[in-house]
Amino acid sequence: MQPAAPDRDALGDEIMRRIERIAQCSEPGPGVTRLPFTAQHRRAAALLRRWMEAAGLAAHTDHAGTLVGRRDGDGRGALLLGSHQDSIPQGGRYDGMLGIVLPIVCLEYLKHAPLAFAVEVLAFADEEGVRFPTAMPGPRALAGTFDAAALDLRDRDGVSLRRAMREYGARPDDIAQLARAPDQVLGFVETHIEQGPVLQHRDLPLGVVTAICGIERWSVSLRGRAAHAGTTPVELRRDALACAAEVVAEVERYCRATDELTGNVGALSVTPNAVNVVPARVELSLELRAGDDRARRLAAAEVTGRIRRIAENRGIEAALQQTYAQAAVQCDAALSDALQTAVTAAGCPAHRLVSGATHDASAMAAAFPVAMLFVRCRDGVSHHPAESMTAADAGAAAAALIAFLTRFGGR
Repeated sequence: MQPAAPDRDALGDEIMRRIERIAQCSEPGPGVTRLPFTAQHRRAAALLRRWMEAAGLAAHTDHAGTLVGRRDGDGRGALLLGSHQDSIPQGGRYDGMLGIVLPIVCLEYLKHAPLAFAVEVLAFADEEGVRFPTAMPGPRALAGTFDAAALDLRDRDGVSLRRAMREYGARPDDIAQLARAPDQVLGFVETHIEQGPVLQHRDLPLGVVTAICGIERWSVSLRGRAAHAGTTPVELRRDALACAAEVVAEVERYCRATDELTGNVGALSVTPNAVNVVPARVELSLELRAGDDRARRLAAAEVTGRIRRIAENRGIEAALQQTYAQAAVQCDAALSDALQTAVTAAGCPAHRLVSGATHDASAMAAAFPVAMLFVRCRDGVSHHPAESMTAADAGAAAAALIAFLTRFGGR
């Protein structure tokens, strides 16, 4: 039996009500603080399990601590939906949780409608990587890329990931058994607030993600010469901070002029950091992100070359070292096209954009096709208690996901 046309207002209100309720599964204080394998996580998972079962899903917790709600289907293979339960300290209530609650509500709406495939809602335990110096064990386990050495990593209280998982009721030593055969998975679709201002700027409720950005980070050391600020004329100085200021401005200038590229200088350390001394040394960070790895590498070569030329022109010694690199993830074309068709069917303009943040989908993409639906968030604010979205946009996302689930034919 096909359900009636979805009541977006009712769906949106229900999604917002549930997210408000589960936000109470938090440590005291502003925003939401829900670290993995804690009492707050246990409370949230218990609530999600009840909602899954009310939606007709058979729920269990897997060996990595992922809460899985499954509805069997008529065809071969399962479509996976979901996101993460954890938050940063004093974070927002929608980051991650929207991507779990929304598909549960949609599947409850479709409880008596036939689907041509199995569906699973995955509520991962740890995407943020705040408690332990690792992240995404749940999706990595399913993709077969989990590194068992991570089980020995410890939090600041000395508790290992292995111990935390065991105390939660998971079976970390059996995680290798969770790897899914790619031919048994139709794909993974993650719904997430955008965490940026693009959709709001375009006055759009939804967007379809084309890629999850690649990231590289550099440390930049600029060495000049300390001098008395009162007795050394400006034109005779080798001012490392003035050089750094020009570098920061040049990074911004280059990124403004380059499509689909973001750059940031977010950390600076000045020596000797005294009010009357010309700065002798500056250490700064450089981060570049793009949805295309080749474009990012070309940008890095150009930007680092410009930094070296700026330093040379000022008589400053420059040392640059790449400290981190993460490849971009391209969303699956067929899955994304189907998602865009569903967005259009829900009456929303179709807009594609790159995700500038990483997500559970980036780990799932190691083995399965992935797609992402972005939902507008107010002012692009995320990872903050002020993180916000509207019930109307939640309803639009629900209508799009329902259209996707009822139209998607699998592979």
